[in-house]
Amino acid sequence: MAEATIRDVARRAQLSVATVSRALNGFENVSETARVRITAAVAELGYVPHAGARSLSLARNNAIGVVLPDLHGEFFSEIVRGMDREASRRGYLLLLSNLHAGGAQAANALKAMHGRVDGLVVMAPHLGGDELATALPKGLPSILINTRENSGQHPAIHLDNAAGVRAVVDHLAAIGRKRIVHIAGPVHNIDAQEREAAFRASVAAHGIESIVVAGDFEMESGEAAIRALLANDARFDAVFAANDNMAIGALEALRAAGRRVPDEVAVVGFDDIPLARHLEMTTVRVRIAELGERALQRLVDGFVKEDCGDELHAPELVVRTTTEAKAKP
Repeated sequence: MAEATIRDVARRAQLSVATVSRALNGFENVSETARVRITAAVAELGYVPHAGARSLSLARNNAIGVVLPDLHGEFFSEIVRGMDREASRRGYLLLLSNLHAGGAQAANALKAMHGRVDGLVVMAPHLGGDELATALPKGLPSILINTRENSGQHPAIHLDNAAGVRAVVDHLAAIGRKRIVHIAGPVHNIDAQEREAAFRASVAAHGIESIVVAGDFEMESGEAAIRALLANDARFDAVFAANDNMAIGALEALRAAGRRVPDEVAVVGFDDIPLARHLEMTTVRVRIAELGERALQRLVDGFVKEDCGDELHAPELVVRTTTEAKAKP
């Protein structure tokens, strides 16, 4: 069946196209009777107004598309929570989608939002800059979070990964750690790349020995990495994982092996997801919900005033019991 048009809605409601258009765009010079008929016609036909069309009642508002690498996990729950909080304040609804892969899949996921939302919040740290620029729908306002697309055509927010990592290594050096394991994230992810590069530079500056092992941001990969190192009798007195999930996996592996944390091995993560706080784990606080809230705020404000600036989001180290130095007798 062909997609319903505004003319189909007008015919079903037995009104003029101009009247339907005024109602869809939120103008007041439409009678309540006409609005009821238009609302019913829209529902019956499954008509999707073009992005920018106003809701037909106070219960249905404009929508913002949110495209993330994944939709499960505490990090993504937190960032969506922040966006939803700000969207509710502004009278918008969120339409969520994930973006696992690149290429045609990425383009289809983004283009599917066109005509359904007024703007996009896009977090795609695994896509190349040209790839993302090609996939973004032309003419649809978008804000980018931690992406490689740096044409300056869209507002953007980047996390200062290097500053967060430097704080971690400085802290571990200050409490006397001499050999640090870094569990890196996915090789194509820009956050993982920046965190690994900053780690290598920071340990070199301190003259600290290091081991870098591969991970994938999942808890299981952090656990597997530490179990493999322990099985090979690797020597280390600290673990810094590129995100909290992997740090939690590392913590589980260490405790299962009878290693005392932090006396024998200190553990640090990155993000400060709610579970990290529950476990009293030292980590780099990203203020995830605030990051999502800020992105939504800048996108909506940009509907009125053009905004193409690049904003740097500063994290902070939060020291908890997984790195606290052993008390002297």
